[in-house]
Amino acid sequence: KAVNPTNIMGASKRLCEMVIQSFDRVIKEGKFEKLYPLYEHDDREVEDRFVHCGSNIKTDFVAVRFGNVLGSNGSVVPVFKKQIAKGGPVKVTHPDIIRYFMTIPEAVSLVLQAGTYAAGGEIFVLDMGVPVKIDTLARNLIRLLGFKPDVDIKIEYTGLRPGEKLYEERLMETEGLRTTPNKLISICNPIDFDADQLFDNIEKLMHICYERPEDVKGFVEEIVPTYHPAGEHGTTEKSEAYEEQLKAMATTK
Repeated sequence: KAVNPTNIMGASKRLCEMVIQSFDRVIKEGKFEKLYPLYEHDDREVEDRFVHCGSNIKTDFVAVRFGNVLGSNGSVVPVFKKQIAKGGPVKVTHPDIIRYFMTIPEAVSLVLQAGTYAAGGEIFVLDMGVPVKIDTLARNLIRLLGFKPDVDIKIEYTGLRPGEKLYEERLMETEGLRTTPNKLISICNPIDFDADQLFDNIEKLMHICYERPEDVKGFVEEIVPTYHPAGEHGTTEKSEAYEEQLKAMATTK
């Protein structure tokens, strides 16, 4: 969701990647004074909420980019199970929507292993296999629970939510991949940006969050160049990346 985000959640994920890379960069350069102070959320005045970092930091900051984790908080599977238990309908946003999935053990083991490869500042990208149609997932789950889709349990298409995409991407156009000893873990070539400017923008964003929350989305769009908000009903654009994912799905059948 951090790749070419079309909603504020994806943009916040991309912003976090940029923050992680910026922290690592200034630490490696020994410019501890540039580290933005930590921010406490409480009822004090904004200017009194800052806690300054120390000057002897040795932490390596890295990020790991991957898709949806089955069974995690917010996973679609428990939601579908509850809907099936109630007799339906099972609600799918769009018949063509596809997503990457992995299990909790897979995600945990690969994230931990990525940490062993970290030198600092990397964005690791996990191999999520081939994507899955959410519609197919819902229908298979209905069958596994002993019912017939569209007969015993209806499937209802509710439409894409604001900023929702039909598919997810692993990389932006200007990024490439480097390999690691584990073929399921790659490192993307980072997009260059001005860390000093980012810190200044983060400070402004923190004030906006408390003082003018209605302006948050617009300002995040300024900070994250790859963030392009989609329309009210999401985007149904079927790009070349989408078609490639469909071909990969067909090949595995």
